[in-house]
Amino acid sequence: MISRSNSSPGAHGWDRLGFEVELLAPVGSSRRTLAEALAETCSGSVRTIFHHDTEPSLVKGRPVFHHLTTGFDVIDDSGSLRCRLVDDVTIQTDLDQAAAPSPGWFRILSDDSRLLRLTEQLADPEVDPTEWLKPLADVFGVAVEPLGGSKFRVNDRTGATIAISAPQGGQRERVTEVITPPLSADHEHHLAQLLEPARELGFTVPAEAAVHVHLDAEPFRSSAALAGLVHLFSADRDELWAALGTNEQCRRLGALPDVLVAGTQQPGFVDQSWEQTEAWLKTLPLSKYSDCNLLNLRDRPALVDTVELRTLPGTIDPTVIMECVSELHRRFAGQG
Repeated sequence: MISRSNSSPGAHGWDRLGFEVELLAPVGSSRRTLAEALAETCSGSVRTIFHHDTEPSLVKGRPVFHHLTTGFDVIDDSGSLRCRLVDDVTIQTDLDQAAAPSPGWFRILSDDSRLLRLTEQLADPEVDPTEWLKPLADVFGVAVEPLGGSKFRVNDRTGATIAISAPQGGQRERVTEVITPPLSADHEHHLAQLLEPARELGFTVPAEAAVHVHLDAEPFRSSAALAGLVHLFSADRDELWAALGTNEQCRRLGALPDVLVAGTQQPGFVDQSWEQTEAWLKTLPLSKYSDCNLLNLRDRPALVDTVELRTLPGTIDPTVIMECVSELHRRFAGQG
């Protein structure tokens, strides 16, 4: 692991940071436990939410299912979001996959992300999970169909399945990804306020864990800044992983596309307009699951307009997280 650098996040888009920290609750506990504890520390409250993600499918012709699982927003006494706690399907090794579902922990499945977002819009995550699908069924003018074993289904009038709700087993309630809103200052202090209570409650770092850091995308919308990011994460990938202590068991990392690396190294690339570079990026096979996720930089989504750095190791130590951010910033700034 690297030691603390004299460089600290600051200029060039490295001052406003959002963090995703993957943790695991002890057996018998859950992310709800941490949410309630964090709300107590700030005289705040907990709001139940749905978290939209995907999971592998065993059904032929359908590579993934989209699902909604239970998450929690911790709201402080001023009404501001302190953090969000959600599931992360990449965390598997430390869970008892054969464990029976814990009471009250359900998920909603669909093979169509649009229908699942409609379900999310209509359903109330605060009510009993057995009632989650009723508003969706009402929209389609059908009844919710019990399937036994606390499973329920909504089919349209032709018999095509729209969504299914079912208990979530395998200790999935233990997985706790702590997501912060953007933090503009005192990053380590804010992280400590979230992670120290987790440590005191017995939360640990799962085998596949990583920490992800989000930077505002706009400062990186120049050809020179993009070239710097690509060089940072591609010039010597093994050396960078070793310096950061990147977790090789992390399931969703990957090298940046060769065509991206080669293109940013072309003479004159750093001097071309962002409009030219942006149009070129739209032709490339970018993936979220790269060491540096550039999809949002290219696509400009309204809600998460960020560059995501994904190679930080799993840890519950805020100092280690900020050391890694400082090291990445130092390397990025030192290329100029």
